[in-house]
Amino acid sequence: MTGKTVLITGATSGIGAHTARLLLERGHRVAVTGRDESKLKSFLDETGHPDRLLGIIADAADWPATQAAVTRTVSHFGALHAAVANAGFIPADHPRTIADGDPELWVPMVLTNVLGPALLANAALPHLETTGGRLVLIGSVAGLKNSPANLYSATKWAITGMAENLRMYATSRGIGVTLVNPGMTDTAFWQGGAPPFALSPEPVAEAICFALGQPSDVDLNTLTIRPIGQPA
Repeated sequence: MTGKTVLITGATSGIGAHTARLLLERGHRVAVTGRDESKLKSFLDETGHPDRLLGIIADAADWPATQAAVTRTVSHFGALHAAVANAGFIPADHPRTIADGDPELWVPMVLTNVLGPALLANAALPHLETTGGRLVLIGSVAGLKNSPANLYSATKWAITGMAENLRMYATSRGIGVTLVNPGMTDTAFWQGGAPPFALSPEPVAEAICFALGQPSDVDLNTLTIRPIGQPA
């Protein structure tokens, strides 16, 4: 992949931010979205490459904002070669369960984790068809392994299914679809309490870049990346 344009949602920290930096180091053009203007500005200032990095305020679960982010990326850089549905959310009361959690906190998680990737796909697929590009969905090992009454896990199971039904649709139009399932990764998700064996975000970012670097005639379906020592 040489000199391509990639849009990454929710990319001001964690896996998305590390992926953006790797792509920039390798000469690509990157658009990143985030909901928090100050965090986005800090990321842009720290990362540099102002000629190849575009920051966009957008909520991944908001359709007009997502549509506008794709449109602005294409207008700014001239094309879209890949889109990464990275934005994710977990309630403040996690790991409480469906049985004892706070339902008032669930709506933004379900909208961001499930609706968000569908919105990005809807907005990006016409442009990816033009370029023979790739859609990457960030799932989770939690979308492959159940745990008791875990609604977050259920949202990631939805992404596992969405990746496959989007693949069935998109590959007939020359678009690759890849699901990347990180295991336990030391990001803000853990609120400072990541297990000692958790992955750093860098190997996950490398896996995403590996998927994005596949030839246009290769449909790489699923990458699952766990740290050594993760029990499930």
